[in-house]
Amino acid sequence: MLAAAVCMLNQSRQHRRPCAPNVDRRRKSRGKNLLEDYFIPNSLYPAHKFRERYRMQPHLFQKIMHDICNYDTYFIQKHDAVGVLGLIPEQKLTAALLMLAYEASAKQMDEIARMRKSTILECLVRFCDAVENLYTREYLRKPTSRDLQRLLQKAEARGFPGMIGSIDCMHWQWKNCPTAWQGEYGNRKGKKSIILEAVASFDCWVWHAFFGVARSQNDLNVFSQSPVFDEVL
Repeated sequence: MLAAAVCMLNQSRQHRRPCAPNVDRRRKSRGKNLLEDYFIPNSLYPAHKFRERYRMQPHLFQKIMHDICNYDTYFIQKHDAVGVLGLIPEQKLTAALLMLAYEASAKQMDEIARMRKSTILECLVRFCDAVENLYTREYLRKPTSRDLQRLLQKAEARGFPGMIGSIDCMHWQWKNCPTAWQGEYGNRKGKKSIILEAVASFDCWVWHAFFGVARSQNDLNVFSQSPVFDEVL
């Protein structure tokens, strides 16, 4: 995730026009509107609309924003070199989250958050870096003995003794697949995709993810290549 974001930022810098006009995006008024829409008491859109837009509950967004602002002061609102008040944290996190959740482009985020492309991509890179460093130990780990015992008990109570979760594969469409790789990453529907294998428990916690399998393969072939049971074997 972080590598892809850095690549997008580098491409933006390579194609930046040296004399591009500075557009007044009225970012202050857009930040005010964003707060009124979602982030203040009695906001325009209720909590269930926030959940639809951001793919998370408001309290989770607030926790992530608090953690990331403490980790990286880039996301904190501050004055720029000429004394103008900059973007609020909600604008920066909204741009990064919507790009990740909806595969939106930086141009689309410009209209929503009123930020230039290079700023949006920098927000995305810094957001991915912060999430990776803040939450890896808690959320990107293997299950402990305590976790396994809890999952086994829950599955047994539901009539599935010995099961810790469900394993499945899906094709992740790759719209910008390089031309040289298109033959390798074509699926049976003629589109370019990468296969993702994941194991998830009843509480939607992902315990295993194996990403990057090429060609049109079925779940069993992917299963034989993945490291999900390497330690057991």
